[in-house]
Amino acid sequence: MVDVRVLRAGSGPVDVAGVLLTPGAGATRDNRTLVALDTALTAAGLAVRRVDLPRGAKVAPARVREEADAFAAELGVGTERLVVGGRSFGGRMSSMAVADGLAVAGLLLLSYPLHPPGRPQTLRIEHLPRVDVPVLAVSGAADPFGTPDELTAHLAAVTGPVTLVLVAGAHAPTDPPVVAAVRDWLT
Repeated sequence: MVDVRVLRAGSGPVDVAGVLLTPGAGATRDNRTLVALDTALTAAGLAVRRVDLPRGAKVAPARVREEADAFAAELGVGTERLVVGGRSFGGRMSSMAVADGLAVAGLLLLSYPLHPPGRPQTLRIEHLPRVDVPVLAVSGAADPFGTPDELTAHLAAVTGPVTLVLVAGAHAPTDPPVVAAVRDWLT
């Protein structure tokens, strides 16, 4: 089961030199999905860096920016040639860094935590209208952190092009459809 919804049409990221991946809360850079993406994207010729993040929405976006700056410098490019993002908390922190001015080619949101499970009134969306780069969101169709309809409605606040790909599963869907969606968006 794969359901692709274009929430705002436009081109995807162009001239991408590298992809910076961040984990969900309580996970590490060695999360199975991040490792699977690293393997697939490296095989497709993209540079990939997986990094850990500190806990807390006050410090993690700054770490995303620091890691993006360092990765871009290593590649000899500006951050505008990177795609940043990650799973759950990592994607959210990356989106906050982009909303706060981190210039990137695109944003990757895997299992975006739109709200805590069972608390749809506690939305994590205030910053989304300030995201103006191409966005790919991939989520399990049964994710308790955001239903397909909730994700469709709220991710539409992003001002850049947005594609939402819904796959079978909950908050940690199997890797093959996630990897395929990301690879297709980037290549």
